[in-house]
Amino acid sequence: MGNITLGRYIPMDSPIHRMDPRAKIIAMLFVLIAIFFRAGWIGYGVIFVAVSIVIILAKLKPSFIWRAMKPMLFMLTFLLIINALVIKTGNVLFTIGSFSLYSDAVLSTLYIAVRLLLMIMITTCLTATTKPLDMTLGIEDLLKPFTKIKVPAHEIAMLISIALRFIPDLIEETQRIMKAQESRGVDLKEGKLKEKIMAILSLIVPLFVSAFQRAEDLANAMEARGYAPGEKRTRYRILKMHGRDYLLMFGALCILIGMIGIAKFL
Repeated sequence: MGNITLGRYIPMDSPIHRMDPRAKIIAMLFVLIAIFFRAGWIGYGVIFVAVSIVIILAKLKPSFIWRAMKPMLFMLTFLLIINALVIKTGNVLFTIGSFSLYSDAVLSTLYIAVRLLLMIMITTCLTATTKPLDMTLGIEDLLKPFTKIKVPAHEIAMLISIALRFIPDLIEETQRIMKAQESRGVDLKEGKLKEKIMAILSLIVPLFVSAFQRAEDLANAMEARGYAPGEKRTRYRILKMHGRDYLLMFGALCILIGMIGIAKFL
C-alpha cells in the first residue's frame, strides 16, 4: 500500500485535516472549474502556488503527490504522439524525413499536462486529508437540497465514498494477483500480442471475482448492521463550519473569478 496514493487517507494533525469536508469539496470544485479557463501560464502558476500552499499546510510530502502523478506519464506521452501527428500549426521545431513537429502540438500537450497535474494535486490533497466517513457526510449534505426533486443524496454519497475507499484495495489486489501469476510463469510484459491478451485475461478474471466477493461481503456486513437505503438515519457527528472553512472557500472563489478575468483579457 505504500505506493498507492489515489483515494488513500493520510491521518495527520494539520489545519487542512481539521477543516469541514464540505468546505474542501466546494473549494476543490471552484479550483477545478478555474483550471479549464485558458488563463495562460500566469493563471496556471497562480493555481499551482495556491495548491502547493494547501499541500504544505496539509503536511503532505511531495513524493506522495508525485506517486499519484506517475500513472499519467504514459497517457501524456501517448497524447504528445497523437498531437504531433494531428496538429500541424505553429512553428516547425524539427523535421525528420517527412515528419515535422510543430510548436502548437507541444504547447497543446503542455497545457493538458499542466491541467492534469493540477487536478491530480487537488483531488489527491482532498482524499488524503478527508476521512471516507467525513467525505460521505460532506457529499450528502451538499446534495441534500436536491432531495426535493427526488435525488437520493445519501445513496449517491455512499456510493462515492465506497468507490474511493476500495480503489486502493483493488489496486493492491491487482498487484497481488500479478505477482501470483508471475510466480506461475505468466509473462505480463514480454511475448506476442495474443500472449499478452491471454495474460491480461488471466489477471482480469480473478480480479473481477475478488471485486464481486468484496462487494458481497460488504453488502452482507451492511445488512447485518441494519443498513437500509432510503430510511431516515441519525448521525453521531454533526458537521459545522468555522471561520477557516469560509476562508478556504472564499480563497477558491477568488481564484475562480481571477481565472475568468485573466481568460477574458487574453
